[in-house]
Amino acid sequence: MKLSVTLFSGLMLCLLEVKSQTLIPIETKQNAMVLQVDTKTNVKMVYYGPKLASQSDYANILTAYKQGSDYTGVNDEAYTTSGTRNLFEPAISVTHADGNNSLDLHYVGHSVKKESDNVAITSMVLKDPVYNLETTLYYKVYYNENVVEQWTEIRNNGKGNVTLHKFASANLYLRGGSFFLTQYHGDWAKEMQPEESKITHGIKTLDSKLGTRANLFQPPVFMVSMDKPATENEGTVLYGTLAYSGNFRTDLELDQLDNLRIISGINNYVSDYSLKPAEVFRTPSFLTTLSSSGKGTASRNLQSWARNYRLLDGKGTRLTLLNNWEATYFDFDEHKLSGLIKDTKKLGVDMFLLDDGWFANKYPRNGDVAGLGDWEENKKKLPNGIASLVKEAKNNDVKFGIWIEPEMVNPKSELYEKHPDWVVKQAKREEFYFRNQLVLDLTNPKVQDFVFGVVDDLFTKNPELAYIKWDCNAVIYNAHSVSLKNQSHFYIEYVRGLYKVLERIRKKYPAVPMMLCSGGGGRVDYGALQYFTEFWPSDNTDPLERIFMQWEYSYFYPAISSSNHVTDWGKQPIKFRTDVAMMGKMGFDIVVGHLSAGDLAFCQEAIKTYNQVKPVIWQGDQYRLSNPRESSVASMLYLSEDKKNGIVFNYLVSNRYGEGSKLPIRFNGLDPAKNYKLSEINVYPGVKSSIDSTKSYTGDFLMKIGFNPDVNQNRTSVVLKIEAQ
Repeated sequence: MKLSVTLFSGLMLCLLEVKSQTLIPIETKQNAMVLQVDTKTNVKMVYYGPKLASQSDYANILTAYKQGSDYTGVNDEAYTTSGTRNLFEPAISVTHADGNNSLDLHYVGHSVKKESDNVAITSMVLKDPVYNLETTLYYKVYYNENVVEQWTEIRNNGKGNVTLHKFASANLYLRGGSFFLTQYHGDWAKEMQPEESKITHGIKTLDSKLGTRANLFQPPVFMVSMDKPATENEGTVLYGTLAYSGNFRTDLELDQLDNLRIISGINNYVSDYSLKPAEVFRTPSFLTTLSSSGKGTASRNLQSWARNYRLLDGKGTRLTLLNNWEATYFDFDEHKLSGLIKDTKKLGVDMFLLDDGWFANKYPRNGDVAGLGDWEENKKKLPNGIASLVKEAKNNDVKFGIWIEPEMVNPKSELYEKHPDWVVKQAKREEFYFRNQLVLDLTNPKVQDFVFGVVDDLFTKNPELAYIKWDCNAVIYNAHSVSLKNQSHFYIEYVRGLYKVLERIRKKYPAVPMMLCSGGGGRVDYGALQYFTEFWPSDNTDPLERIFMQWEYSYFYPAISSSNHVTDWGKQPIKFRTDVAMMGKMGFDIVVGHLSAGDLAFCQEAIKTYNQVKPVIWQGDQYRLSNPRESSVASMLYLSEDKKNGIVFNYLVSNRYGEGSKLPIRFNGLDPAKNYKLSEINVYPGVKSSIDSTKSYTGDFLMKIGFNPDVNQNRTSVVLKIEAQ
């Protein structure tokens, strides 16, 4: 092997004339993804698993996994092509300018760039020896978080257009005896429903074709357990997700050797992309983390990564709030809102949030059938405008936030009358509505300017505006853009347009908190969350339902990103509802004036308690102690990094006779040598806790024997505070 090395700007470029097998280990603190360049310059993924003590041992992996004379060595290529030697699902498929459908990518060189002590990027250049098409594979390693971020850049160095038929972000190859997939499905008010199944031969595809609310029925997150289904603390499991806010597709293919190929990227559904000469197509990021000690470790990896590197202001703070939606719906005026702002101060939260219904005059927004798109204050409801409400909030020592849905339009609106060409629709087909609305065409730069202007005008007129609740309630029907020449680019250009708008907003308003609100979990992904501080898990705020939903979301997203509101949904008492909302970023959507004296006093004190413990909830390590799908009691622990402080939420999730915490619940993550005291917080006024807070327990005892929070039908929600002595 002949090796030449060039070093510039911190980038090490290795160009190799390969005469023997060459290994390229991409390592995190605990794991390794190993690529191998063979003597014919094919690049294979030979390993993704626990890091070995010696890198030289990776050379023996293929020998260890040798699977007979039928082994072809094509299945495991790092980025599989179509039309040449590969007979399986490709990661990339193209048609060249001369009509040839084949592609054969070979190793040219790779580079390693260290961005920090914790982050490094390995980039690998592959080229076709016949056609002038270049593909660069990127592997960005977050060492301590054990997260690998992958994406691909495809460059057309030829003279004619190349049509991309498939263009995946990542292509993994996992070797094992058997594999088990945990996937999720859902709908409005039924988000994050898990399903686990053994992966059988053939292809399992997880995908979405909805265009906007792409996660409404099928979220992009998944888990793959190896050899046996992983539990919270045992088993090898891979988490994967595509960081993209549009149509996605993940293929899981079990091949004839019983190994698993995972290919994930933008859904190529009606999305052939014409790549011009010198143009580069960059795919969105595909994220993975691997754990050999169960699901809990994998989720803590991903949550830590999100707080440190992806979620906007992930290490910062959040505003508690009172929302008017369930108090007023569309029926309000200045006087009523003024009273709610005073209730915000009375309750003790940070901000009042004005929801839908504040805008439009020719077609007033008095319901969801009209006005969307006309973003001027409704003069009848708000004769003095938003500014007077911002001032009223300031006079009450609280902040003011507002709801918008700038990507959508009602046909009954001035915007639609003036700009029918700004709407996504087929000119020769009948309009089809989702929630009485259509989607604005964000492939159009004029529409991008309009959507940016909706936000910019609000802040220009109201500089002290403190928060945006950004909704997204429609999917795309009759996909077509009058401004786009190539309609097969539509779905891709729509998301590019959305991101352009969000980038402009964040450039001008980098610190303003924004909630990503889309019922059905329709816009929850790590592509969007780089622009938003939090997301709305579901319009279903029944606290019992939320325990299950928030449990499943927690595998992939940190608590600080989850907006949880106390509402009047469900039959549980106010304490239960408030405790559930505290497991993330808490807010209220209730009529404060309807609360009893005891309920109001409880909420006021709970908010004070929450403000004291929220750093542990938002930034601590999360441990799932008792699964609500497997027990009558759900239990979740948040523990500070130094293991000195923690909060444990415990809930009765079954009302059958005699159900409760009959046995101690074993804790996790504690320091076994430390002594801990446990006390109950969020106790309702006039109620005496049954927890003896004078006793202390070693961490070893609490993890091996456990502690009974005394959850029963008279104590359906118990919150414990853990303090090291």
